[in-house]
Amino acid sequence: MRFKIIIVFLVFIPFLSTAQDKKSKADNLFYGYQYEKAIAAYKSEMQKDSLTNNQLLNLADSYFSTGNYDSASELYLKVNKNDTIMSVNRFNKMLQSLSKNSEKDRVKTFLRSKADKLSPELLENAEFNYSLLEIPSNNDNSTIRDLAVNSPQGDFSPAFYKNGVLFSSSRGRNTKNVYEPTGESYLDIYFARLSSNNQLVDVETFSEIPATDFHKSTPYYSDKLSTFFYILSNTEEGELRYDENGKNSLAIGTLSDTGRFRFILKDLSTSFYYPYYDDNTDRLFFAANFDDSYGGTDLYYVYTNNGQIMSAPINLGPRINSPGNEIAPYIFNGSLYFSSDIFYGFGGMDVYKANMLLNDSFTIPVNLGEGINSTSDDFGFIIKNDEISGLSGFFASNRKGGKGGDDLYAFNFKNDPGLKTFALGGKVVNLKNKAGIKGAQVRLLNQQGDVIKEVASTADGSFRVEVPWMSQITIQAMSDGYSIFSTTYSEEGMEEIQNASYNMGLSKMEDLVTEIEEKTVLKLNKFYFDKGKSTLNPQVEAELNKVVDAVVRFPQMRLRIQSHTDSRGSNSYNKKLSQQRADTIKDFLLKNGLNSSNIIEATGYGEEMIVNNCKNGAYCLDFLHKQNERTLFVVE
Repeated sequence: MRFKIIIVFLVFIPFLSTAQDKKSKADNLFYGYQYEKAIAAYKSEMQKDSLTNNQLLNLADSYFSTGNYDSASELYLKVNKNDTIMSVNRFNKMLQSLSKNSEKDRVKTFLRSKADKLSPELLENAEFNYSLLEIPSNNDNSTIRDLAVNSPQGDFSPAFYKNGVLFSSSRGRNTKNVYEPTGESYLDIYFARLSSNNQLVDVETFSEIPATDFHKSTPYYSDKLSTFFYILSNTEEGELRYDENGKNSLAIGTLSDTGRFRFILKDLSTSFYYPYYDDNTDRLFFAANFDDSYGGTDLYYVYTNNGQIMSAPINLGPRINSPGNEIAPYIFNGSLYFSSDIFYGFGGMDVYKANMLLNDSFTIPVNLGEGINSTSDDFGFIIKNDEISGLSGFFASNRKGGKGGDDLYAFNFKNDPGLKTFALGGKVVNLKNKAGIKGAQVRLLNQQGDVIKEVASTADGSFRVEVPWMSQITIQAMSDGYSIFSTTYSEEGMEEIQNASYNMGLSKMEDLVTEIEEKTVLKLNKFYFDKGKSTLNPQVEAELNKVVDAVVRFPQMRLRIQSHTDSRGSNSYNKKLSQQRADTIKDFLLKNGLNSSNIIEATGYGEEMIVNNCKNGAYCLDFLHKQNERTLFVVE
């Protein structure tokens, strides 16, 4: 059944609508989901006249839905080459077809050729997950088992409820109503008790939600609100309601513990799927096929006040939503789990996990890997932390070996599912004026010093980078004409910095230097050693730390340390004192990050280069003598 049971299965368009009467026999078969017959009819029509590009795409979709990916990809590529009518969702199907034919290298080449036309999030998500799926899976982390409660019909959309699990099914019930596109019963909600050995038993129709003659599906129960959220067919006085195009869509309704029912998201032309209410933020997440989607069905949320809708739907954005279909949102331990049929997965719908960041953004969704995912459709993932069984939960799949179109599966994890990643976002800015620096290189290095990821900052200096988790990471930023930023973090520091905006300041060389005595020198506050001494004091150390910082930012910087005294004291004494001070400065710098290549020389000049008239024997006030006592860091 593939995706039909969760999307096509839920949206009914009468075969005899006015719009479809104007179409060919093949078109009517296609829009009636009779794909095998549609293929035969399109082939027959092709003998009489050429098909339009829209019809070619319908034929490609028919091949795709029946598993003939060679023919599907051939047609998708043909239309994509000759016309621009292909939707992003069909673009995804084209790449899915190539992937299913083991042509991933061709997909990657195609992505590179279209890089300027595709979103950076899609390209980054694809690159990351392609690399991830090349890593051998660790099957020791999970156990997966099918369940005895499954039926020959479709069973899917599990949801925790009290001492058991709610789920959706098209198994037979006491009604003569049949959903025409599938010939099966309309979807209903069932309950199975969770036994002591974590099995689902004692399946029965869930009677707490009122019966309907049409679809009723994908339930979620909010403990905070004591309320059920679920989808159901749009009806009026017991009859299906259609929009002007003859489409009956699905709405989201709620049922409180007092028995009050109300529709909360309803539109005759838009279907809503998979409600999930986040008790922590009072946001209702769901899937829908709005016009602003990035592909097919996208994930959205609305703000609520105790379940009452308080905002327009907000799209989760291109980091989560793709040219494919995204469904079944579920939040656990700060991570969003959902399913997508995007082309870079194993095959059909796969389960992904993205960490939720503080600014309502997300890390790259990572494929949960083989086991939970297969070459078939895997979706409706739910998880909880059980005192006895640890991390456990359920999902649905139409993989081989099941009883019906979609079956329920249980799982246990030893550790958190999915690859842990390190994600960092922020800005590269000019330290002087805090303006963002465009095109700065942001690099992540591993413990061995190898560059594992490199990105460029955007026009306002923003960047975002993500890599698999590691025990230590070095973050660098650099740009032509600017200094280098480089800092290393252990795991504890990595956890802390990825939850906030990380800004890196770079300096221009011209902002760090000035002209003194016709020399280019580092710009520092003037400092003085204690009288007659060459040991460091806090004032001297503070300025020397600025020298260290400047060289760290510009590792190729080369300095001449030039120390001078005033004329008080003998020439030989001043010469010796200034050299001692120059040597002390050099030793400090070498011990604090500089190397010998950064220091060309360290020379004490004594009173050889007096800058005023305070020479031997001249009477001068103290502040005039201090003009001669100075240390310069000459930049070569």
